[in-house]
Amino acid sequence: MSGALKQAAAAVGKATRTPLVRKQAMELTENAALRLANLLTAKNKPYLKIGVRTRGCNGMTYTLNYADLGDKGKFDELVTHEIANTKQIVKVIIDPAALMHVIGTKMDFVSDKLRSEFTFENPNAKGECGCGESFNV
Repeated sequence: MSGALKQAAAAVGKATRTPLVRKQAMELTENAALRLANLLTAKNKPYLKIGVRTRGCNGMTYTLNYADLGDKGKFDELVTHEIANTKQIVKVIIDPAALMHVIGTKMDFVSDKLRSEFTFENPNAKGECGCGESFNV
């Protein structure tokens, strides 16, 4: 194969490649995104920051804090969710120390007559306490 033909084949191969889409570290349900959007708007904050700390009867618990632009660190993981039928995007940052504990977690918001809370379905959790406040990995 001639040099010009090789270059043309290489150029075609590069031009047709689609960029890889990276899966987000955490998933937000539509209910969670709507509730977060309301909370962030009410507090006039751009982000919610999620972390974990040693606490509770089973080892670790989630922490949720409002965050400003300056609170986003270099190694924080950004998770975004576009709310259906709107152009609003909810942004959640994950503390780097918590990232390995929350990868693959699905965050939901549940509201009924007894409670109104965020819930976490964490595939990494090996156990949870009875009340659902803490987990271990």
